[in-house]
Amino acid sequence: MPEKTKKTVSLVLGSGGARGLAHIGIIHWLEEHGFEIASISGCSVGAMVGGVYAAGRLDEFEAWVRSITRMDLVALMDLSWGKSGLVKGDKVMNALVGLVGEQLIEELPIPFTAVATDIVNEKEVWLRSGSLFDAIRASGSIPFFLTPVRLNGVELIDGGVLNPVPIAPTFGDATEMILAVNLGGEASKSPVPRVKHGGHHAGSSVIRKKINGFVKRFKENGNGTAEKDWGVYDIAHQAFDAMQSTIARQKLAAYPPDKLVVIPKNACGTLEVYRAAEMIELGYQQAEACLSDLLERDPIE
Repeated sequence: MPEKTKKTVSLVLGSGGARGLAHIGIIHWLEEHGFEIASISGCSVGAMVGGVYAAGRLDEFEAWVRSITRMDLVALMDLSWGKSGLVKGDKVMNALVGLVGEQLIEELPIPFTAVATDIVNEKEVWLRSGSLFDAIRASGSIPFFLTPVRLNGVELIDGGVLNPVPIAPTFGDATEMILAVNLGGEASKSPVPRVKHGGHHAGSSVIRKKINGFVKRFKENGNGTAEKDWGVYDIAHQAFDAMQSTIARQKLAAYPPDKLVVIPKNACGTLEVYRAAEMIELGYQQAEACLSDLLERDPIE
């Protein structure tokens, strides 16, 4: 009996802060059920998870985010106190480079597009070459929170401002299915599921040692900033989320993907990265609920 070929997927990973860690669980489900991710388009946190996966370093990234605590999150916040954004984001990017290594997008084994927003000219920018982490940082420059990035002479901010679920970059792909993930779904009344799949790439002792080293160094190099009242920024993030959810619905209605996985917009807060295990589990379970019919269609050999 000939070996069954994998079904190829163009994966579109949307923006939505810490909810985007659900992308990891969705990727695990796809891999476990014989799908091949042949291209990735990502926005903001979707660009981060997608870019790291395209570089072949999702295991290290997952181990790192699973380890982050509330206090670690504070240590990673390099405050700018500037008018353009509260946080520079250099510490997080340096951590990612330390875990993944410097990468060029055009040399990744999986075609990858990070989507950012040219705020001056009010248009999308598709980043398909150059530094992977410059592209990730630009794509995730959340207004009011992260400072904009000047890249190739253009001021760039979060791609979710114009296109939270960037399907268009995948239109030319020769894959069998476009699968999109929308992190701005209708609010759920059900609690986030308990972790059942904690064994997914939980990380080796070597990775754990590297993570401890990063966090320790950030704390030592920090400016001693204590936790602050983020109330005003919570309001800003909620407003940004509402805007993204509305735009996402319009984009998905105009350009519907072959399959859609939806994560409720109230699954966790924008900055609640320390809930990574819950979000990864939620992503896995939502993929199971939304995509299991693809398995049922396959003929019995």
